[in-house]
Parts: sequence; structure tokens; C-alpha cells
Amino acid sequence: MFMSQLYETNATLDFYCDFDKIQMNVEEIAISLNTLNYLLGKENMQAAVEQLWKRDPSVFQVLDILIATRRKDGKMYLLPDKTARPVNELYSSADGVVEFLNGTGLTKVFQNREVKNLVDYVFGVETGLDSNARKNRSGHVMENWVHDIFNQNGIPCEKEVQCKHLPDVKNVLGKDIKRFDFVIKTRAQTYLIEVNFYSKGGGSKPSEVARAYSELSPKINGIDGYKFVWITDGKGWDGVGSFKEAYEEIPYVYNLTSIQDFVNLVLSEL
Repeated sequence: MFMSQLYETNATLDFYCDFDKIQMNVEEIAISLNTLNYLLGKENMQAAVEQLWKRDPSVFQVLDILIATRRKDGKMYLLPDKTARPVNELYSSADGVVEFLNGTGLTKVFQNREVKNLVDYVFGVETGLDSNARKNRSGHVMENWVHDIFNQNGIPCEKEVQCKHLPDVKNVLGKDIKRFDFVIKTRAQTYLIEVNFYSKGGGSKPSEVARAYSELSPKINGIDGYKFVWITDGKGWDGVGSFKEAYEEIPYVYNLTSIQDFVNLVLSEL
């Protein structure tokens, strides 16, 4: 029954791209990008870079995004002697910038005017990079969905509670740093709740999660006054053998259809 109730997806159309975030990221560096537009179409890239460098060397600090990376990623590149060097070290001199543009192929792109405007170009890059955030967004959508169900039924809950705020739990989990998506306290129990959603093609992550929760559940349930609850959904569970084992071992497992059973249980204890 549980498997037949799983949703194909929890994504609405606004799930695929967060254009507000994309626009904000572009706006933060738009002045530098507009300045770098000076390089477009220049035959003598060395001279053009040197001229910009004399005017404002800080504009080159945004070069990472032109190759769809971010400075915080700490990307490295290999030198001819097979030693590695951080890419952003090249931004410390005009010669380094030219080496970056030549090595990445951006010099030809700029000279051939294959890019007309770097602000528009980076908007496209940011849109592509934002696709990497979809996995996290799916989890947030599921959390918001569950939170709305609790609110609609008048169930008070705490969100994102670390185990350090639950001394009894911390003593059992030891050095494991654990954060629970929701905590609900009733007259009878304190429910520690994990929430997730997996669409098809979730890779090995669902199996890892199922095994981890199979180990976590008896630890939590062994603490007087605490119960572990897992609310999950998505067709990504189809064919995941470890889920069947987890479902049989964990007493409180619900999906978006059966969650009403948990809601009824909590309401009876409030």
C-alpha cells in the first residue's frame, strides 16, 4: 500500500529555477561584468587587459563565473610541471588574467564576439548552476508541505532542532551531530521527525538514508519519552531494497498520503 501511494514528483513549475536568486547573483557583480565588456572584440587581449587592470584590477575577481565556477569552490588547475595551482591566483596580475583567458578559451570567445554582453551571458550561467540546487529544493518543498499540514491541523512544532538542545538524545547519539527537521512535543511523547522526498534517479542516496534511519530509529525509540518518525515520499523509493527493510524496522514511517494517521495520533496526545 505504502509504495502505491508515492508521488511521482513534488515539483511545481517554479521549482526548476529560482530566478529571484539568479537575478540577485547577477546584480551583485553586474558593474564588474559591464566593465569587462570592454574586452569583447579586442584583438590585442594583452593590451586590453592591461588597460583595464590599470583602471580597476578588482573587476577581474568575477572571472570564475565566466567558466561556471565560484571562488568558494577553490578550483585548481594543472601546470606543465604537473603541480597544481588555485585558479584564482591568476587574478593577481594582468599577465595572470591573460593566462586565464587564453587557457580557458575565453580569449577566442571574446575576440570572435560569440558573447555580446557578459551580464546576459552570466545570467545564463547562473541559470545553469541553479539546476544543481534542485535536489536541495526538493527537500525544502517536502519540508514546507509537511509543515503546512501540521499548521493546518493546529499541531505546534519546532523546525531544524539540533540534538544538542535535546540532552537525552545527545547522550545517546554521542559525537554524532544530528539536526531533526521537526520536533513535536505532546503529553505522551516527543517526536523527532525527519522528512525527505526522492524522485526517480536519486542514485545511491535513498539507500544510504534508509540504512542510516534504520540505525537511528532504535536509538531514539530506546530513550524514554522519545519516538523517531520518518515522513518520506517519491517514486525514487521504487526498487530500493533497503527501504523495505527500513519500513519493516522503523515503527513510524509515513508518506504524504498516510501522514494523516500521524496527525491523528499527535492530536490525540495534545
